[in-house]
Amino acid sequence: MPENIKKAMFAGGCFWCLEPPISVLNGVISVIPGYSGGHTVNPTYEQVCSGATGHLEVIEVAFNSDIIGYGEIVEVFWRQIDPTDESGQFGDRGSQYSTAIFYYDEEQEAVAKKSKEKIAELFKFDMPIATRILKVEKFYPAEDYHHKYYEKNPYRYNLYKKASGRTKFINETWHKSDESEQSFRERLTPLQFDVTQNNATETPFENEYWNNSEKGLYVDIVTGEPLFSSKDKFDSDCGWPSFSKPVNEKAVIEKPDFSFGRERIEIRNESGVSHLGHLFDDGPTSNGLRYCINSAAVRFIAEKDFEKEGYGEYINKL
Repeated sequence: MPENIKKAMFAGGCFWCLEPPISVLNGVISVIPGYSGGHTVNPTYEQVCSGATGHLEVIEVAFNSDIIGYGEIVEVFWRQIDPTDESGQFGDRGSQYSTAIFYYDEEQEAVAKKSKEKIAELFKFDMPIATRILKVEKFYPAEDYHHKYYEKNPYRYNLYKKASGRTKFINETWHKSDESEQSFRERLTPLQFDVTQNNATETPFENEYWNNSEKGLYVDIVTGEPLFSSKDKFDSDCGWPSFSKPVNEKAVIEKPDFSFGRERIEIRNESGVSHLGHLFDDGPTSNGLRYCINSAAVRFIAEKDFEKEGYGEYINKL
């Protein structure tokens, strides 16, 4: 196997629900549902569902590490589960549906542990994080009918995901912030608060990063999530930092903006909590896009500080 082709493994309850959001990530080659972590050789779905095999329902992910970092996949995994539930996931109960990140090497182990700490700190759950970090064990692929179940049986899949409570949890937990306005005011400068929470726009050519040419990563000022790389930054002559694309297409969301009597596309962070800027179609690269971002909405991490700040897996994005 080429050195840039890596594997990852996750347990997040029903494997049907983990396959779609990870399959669509740029750089992911394959996602295979299966079983791992138990003592039964070649287990069947019925055996695993009984809880007697010790296996968990898992997905095995193959990805190109030149295109997507392991940490990026881990971040998407967190946002599909309830990490505080130690007895299953949503409508599925039992140890076979518990959550875990299986690591293949020490580097993956370190990234997973750091990510777990960051999730606990940012979202301040009422219960401790129950998701385990485990050394990878033998993987057994699931029966063929489980592969791409969301494509083969879309109606039943969507009905199950909604009825189980997973859809509601994801929308209410991962797509909103539990922070109060007072909490934001305490840790953001007045300008940062006004830009991110009140959709304000800072003054062009008088902000921190509009002409910054140093190599590094621009992360969300509120959540710390990586947003843009210096590799994709360009001088647009507009007076604000401009980028041709995000480091991860899931890092930002687009919303229609009809303020000031104009129709524009607003850019917000993945959780929807913070206003970042606007998206325009006058960029210089092949995709023709310009992500025009307020400096006050981001924090710059210099390349030399990646490891210290916990962003080491993004070094290949520069």
